[in-house]
Amino acid sequence: MKFTFLMNKVLKLPTTKKKARHAWTLSENKYLTLDDVRKLRRFCRQEKQYALKTGAMLGVRNWFMIELGLNAGFRVKEMAGLKCGDILIDKEHSSIVAIGKRLKKRSIWISSEFKKTCLWYLRWKQKMGQEIQPESYVFTTAKAKTVDKRTLQKAFKKCVARAGLPGYYSIHCLRHTFGSHLYLSSNHNLRLVQEQLGHSSVRVTEVYASLMNTDAKEAVEKLYIQSKTY
Repeated sequence: MKFTFLMNKVLKLPTTKKKARHAWTLSENKYLTLDDVRKLRRFCRQEKQYALKTGAMLGVRNWFMIELGLNAGFRVKEMAGLKCGDILIDKEHSSIVAIGKRLKKRSIWISSEFKKTCLWYLRWKQKMGQEIQPESYVFTTAKAKTVDKRTLQKAFKKCVARAGLPGYYSIHCLRHTFGSHLYLSSNHNLRLVQEQLGHSSVRVTEVYASLMNTDAKEAVEKLYIQSKTY
């Protein structure tokens, strides 16, 4: 190490420095409110029903895309790469395997209700003549071709617009919504949220704690109430 530094100095080579990591923040416009979740789900259910009546496929696919994001916190790239064999929903299993950053795998527990949703969706795909073999992709086009993350991003934006939600929402907000509400429903268990989202460090997960801090929200509501200075 010392020799390398001296050689760099003699040769006047620039010494490498670690890239500074900026603190990650999560603002309120990056996750869906409960009211917006209801609006989006209601719209997607209507589109699903219409698609079932007309024999279309995209309405059902987009409905499941929304449900997957809200119930499992998938990144869009993980959605595009999800295969039918990654959905483990037999009698003994209730989880989905996601292939995250640097090809790191994680197992995400899902609710019994979403397990039923997954079963229904896979059976529907099979009924529509699409493959549901372990290596078959979950999200495909109407012609059973694979889709990339850009296709899913565009589909989400259309759903948001037609559901009457703000345009600043991106598909990644589904993941943030899952993380935020999982933090509350798990009684503020940061380690659990970290594992389910696949964060490399719990420090990344701590942004959900600060955002969902009900004590802070209650405190600002009481601000200046005691002293009527205006």
